[in-house]
Amino acid sequence: KPRGTRDMLPDEMERRREIEARMRARARLYGFREIATPVFEELELFTIRSGEGIINEMYVFEDKGGRTLALRPELTAPVLRMYVEEGRSLTKPVKWCYFADCFRYERPQKGRYRQFWQFGTELIGADSAMGDAEVIILGYDLLKTAGVTFVLRIGHLSFMRTLLADLSDSDAKKIRAFLDKREEAAAVTYLHDIGQDHLCDPLIRLCGARTLDDVFAVIGEIPEAARIQETFAILDAAGIPYEINPAIARGLDYYTGIVFECFAEGLGAENQILGGGAYRLAHLFGGEDTPSVGFAIGFDRVMVALGETGWNPWQPQVMIIATSEARTDALRVARELRMHGIITETDVMDRSFSAQMKAAGRSADYAVIIGKEEVATGTVTLKDLKAGTQEKVTVPEAIQKLTCA
Repeated sequence: KPRGTRDMLPDEMERRREIEARMRARARLYGFREIATPVFEELELFTIRSGEGIINEMYVFEDKGGRTLALRPELTAPVLRMYVEEGRSLTKPVKWCYFADCFRYERPQKGRYRQFWQFGTELIGADSAMGDAEVIILGYDLLKTAGVTFVLRIGHLSFMRTLLADLSDSDAKKIRAFLDKREEAAAVTYLHDIGQDHLCDPLIRLCGARTLDDVFAVIGEIPEAARIQETFAILDAAGIPYEINPAIARGLDYYTGIVFECFAEGLGAENQILGGGAYRLAHLFGGEDTPSVGFAIGFDRVMVALGETGWNPWQPQVMIIATSEARTDALRVARELRMHGIITETDVMDRSFSAQMKAAGRSADYAVIIGKEEVATGTVTLKDLKAGTQEKVTVPEAIQKLTCA
């Protein structure tokens, strides 16, 4: 298989689908409905927002019509493109969620692959503290629903922008890039190198701030203060635990306000599992300037962080064991069991009765045995293959016992 990709066997797929289902159901409770976009898009959709440099991290190709296309490296841009083309007339706010695979040409690491999956949400058209807070609460709730242990950290771009307001755009961007990589010492060194020593101590103090009072003590009052304070008050009222982190810079330049990240245990250095914030993108794709807030969850990292916890996969596995004259009855019983949600297999290898029993012992929890006597009495023999016990019961009785197992 290509480097950075994986094969997923049935046990892993069942586990992933279970966690997916929990997260989808939780997002729906908040009114978010699922959408889907194409796997490939026009290359310009991504370069118009992130610049030409992103091409080196993407799978780019030319189709037979000479169009330059790219496998999607993320989903926010496609979703906003979809909003501009299909959703501008919808009642605001638009609440969309998605689960899909993305593709990036980068060095594979633990929980980081070239084909990877994202679960994300976008709240489009709401410009309020309540909108910002609801999306943060939903992100927190989704990770808790999945069973992940994590820390939620929240910042606001105005904090660092205010402190670095007198720097050139290129210098401020380099400082934010250091902070985005959690390289505070490198940011301080850079300030020293460009002759901005007076900012070194405030930068250190701001990065260490853990309350809004601490933040405003460094940067003073800012126009966004009331909105920021309201957002945090809503989170407090909702009982959401978080840490304030003014150093969150986010690698994508389009964020405009609140930013937030979640970091999970057990992932080593690559432990960010969720990232999001407030942004404006629709105008880049021909739409009106529209406030939006959203996040993406790295689903592969969710599964790595969960390890073997957070899921109980066991369901009774049943194997029908039938003699040749009972094959018709075996098919009928199998159908009835499956209609009641019981995982049921029948012999497809034309095995003898004893060979069927051996096969059941290797792969099933229960055997439903049907022979000449069972056909005559309208019963089956239900055998617990782990305990070694068995009893003759009717099919409805077998169904009741198996669904309660």
